[in-house]
Amino acid sequence: MQNQHRFKALADPTRRDILKLLAQRSQSAGDLAAHFEVSKPSLSHHLNALKQADLVRAQRQGQNIIYTINTSVLEDTARFVLDLMNGDENPQMETSHDKDHKFDPTL
Repeated sequence: MQNQHRFKALADPTRRDILKLLAQRSQSAGDLAAHFEVSKPSLSHHLNALKQADLVRAQRQGQNIIYTINTSVLEDTARFVLDLMNGDENPQMETSHDKDHKFDPTL
């Protein structure tokens, strides 16, 4: 289900533009809004879709919420798409959760 949220979030050009801005630096919703001609509720909707897809993280700093790109999830998604393009018959999308809980027999 998470993969569906990611691809749906990435399908929208405004959300891709938000990710491009967040790739440069973390920003508040107000900072992001300055780059778009959309209403605040619309921008909030886009940010919520990106959060639900785990492509961005939000952290409260005083009165503001600061949005940061989740590069590990974005890299996993890009790797999955590249595997599809390269003809991998069974591409696997690894999640950050999977990375944190792998069995290491050397421990």
